[in-house]
Amino acid sequence: MHVLELSKISKSYRSGSSTLSVLDGLDLTLKPGEICSIIGQSGCGKSTLLQIAGLLDNPDSGSITINGVNFSKASDVERTVARRSMLGFVYQFHHLLPEFTALENLLIPQMILGKKIDFAKKYAKAMLAALGLENRINHLPSQLSGGEQQRIAIGRAIINQPKLLLADELTGNLDPENAAMVMEILLKMSRALKLTVMLVTHNWDLACQTDKVMLLKDGKLAQVEKK
Repeated sequence: MHVLELSKISKSYRSGSSTLSVLDGLDLTLKPGEICSIIGQSGCGKSTLLQIAGLLDNPDSGSITINGVNFSKASDVERTVARRSMLGFVYQFHHLLPEFTALENLLIPQMILGKKIDFAKKYAKAMLAALGLENRINHLPSQLSGGEQQRIAIGRAIINQPKLLLADELTGNLDPENAAMVMEILLKMSRALKLTVMLVTHNWDLACQTDKVMLLKDGKLAQVEKK
């Protein structure tokens, strides 16, 4: 069973009297544990595709199946429950809660799913150690570097072991050294947990580290050869 199946996804936007087609009958399947990067020119629809795969936006047509469940006609409540239990998100900006420590930022998503505090705290500490941040447990986001903040954002996204991790330009705000470190950690953690990952990036070198690279052009995806 595929973790993600997008079939004949189309999406367009109205602008005055004209219509802009962004996705045009797009297909994509990702197997369990597969890490896929999506590349393409700015404005080609990469983020739109990620939003649709993450059940944050609806396509005009086509079907979305995650872990065997078809969400094409799902209600808002069903989509929200699925995002909490099956999906993880990492964005270009970390979006950490500024008034909470690194540890607390990893506790909150676990508590939302009803996990017991003792277990959640133990697992959050283990996650921070795996991220190389065991000495930053009680630090607020403002006391951390950009790379450290993004590592915590990755930890938060995978702390509940989602079926599918969606990453949108997660290294876009980082210098090359930190970008390489964050990408290395993302790949290491995802492979350790056997997560399926869909990653949008402009960075070809980073894209080539994933299992397959897909080019989004003219509303459709095509696999490209890594060099």
